[in-house]
Order: sequence, then structure tokens, then C-alpha cells
Amino acid sequence: ESEPINLGTNYEVKIRDLVELICDLMEFKGEIIWETDKPNGQPRRCLDTQKAKEKFGFIANVDFKQGLKNTIEWYRENAD
Repeated sequence: ESEPINLGTNYEVKIRDLVELICDLMEFKGEIIWETDKPNGQPRRCLDTQKAKEKFGFIANVDFKQGLKNTIEWYRENAD
């Protein structure tokens, strides 16, 4: 049986803060355009990682910002 399993830090983050952090880490100097005509969007996210902990003992050992830095570095090294 396959099912999705969330991996994360159990840290709630506002979508605005996430976008601004990614832009900062990517040294993006452009303009962020927010779609304000979609009021039903998710203003924040928090992944529940309990299933990952139960299934295979996953506990995040990298904080959110460092994880984003690592992801960006990996992407830059591996993007074609």
C-alpha cells in the first residue's frame, strides 16, 4: 500500500515568509507579484511528520532555513 509521507520540521511557515526567504537565499532582486484575487489560498503551511516518525523513525535534524539552503545548493549543482 503506497501513501504519501510528509518530511519536514513540523514548523509552521507563512507562505509569504517562505517566498521571501527563498528569494533572499536565491538573491532574487525581481518583484514578487502576489495573486490577491484568490482569497481561499493557504496563508501558511505546517507538515505533519508523525507518519514518517512512526514508519521509519524520521526526525528532522536540519532547521528550516538550512534545509532550504541545502536544497538550493543541490538544485544549483544538479540542474541541467
